[in-house]
Amino acid sequence: MDRPPLSARPPTDPAEERTLRRLASARHAPASLIQRARIITASWDGASVAELAQSSGCHPKTVYKWLHRFNADGLDGLADLPRPGLPRRISEHERGRIIALARTEPPGRLQQGGQGLGAPADPETPAHWTLDALAAAAQAEGIQVGRSQVRRILLSERVRWRRTRSWATSTDPDFAPKGHRSSPATQSRPRRRR
Repeated sequence: MDRPPLSARPPTDPAEERTLRRLASARHAPASLIQRARIITASWDGASVAELAQSSGCHPKTVYKWLHRFNADGLDGLADLPRPGLPRRISEHERGRIIALARTEPPGRLQQGGQGLGAPADPETPAHWTLDALAAAAQAEGIQVGRSQVRRILLSERVRWRRTRSWATSTDPDFAPKGHRSSPATQSRPRRRR
């Protein structure tokens, strides 16, 4: 069964045409949106549905779909429709609060003072952030989140929740760094050529 010929409606104003032509030649935009813009602009230039399908590398039904959606809704018709599924349980604001929490000092950590290390602000809480401790702290702030979700959020934002250990420095006031190597006269062996 052959479908009737279909083409994109003419642009409503020069701005719409300019926007679509710019999007069709864009390099830094979603590929699906670029393809849809190319279908519309090529249709304006007189290409048939079969030619559009071949040049864009998709099925003619796909070309019909985007032409129909553009003719009905304009530029908004080229966007993806919302996907079905559960909505996000945590808002962007709550995600930001979790990330900010991971960047703070844990309340159970020893405090650095003038006389050395002092008592922690809250000795009952952990001295280092763990996923369980972060989830509990977020829940204390009213954010309903679990350990695995905290982990996913921090990994997606590349936030470290564990302190990196540095063995080169010490908080001990009596710590004395190592001196020079015991024998600076010992030379390294020259590398042999193969």
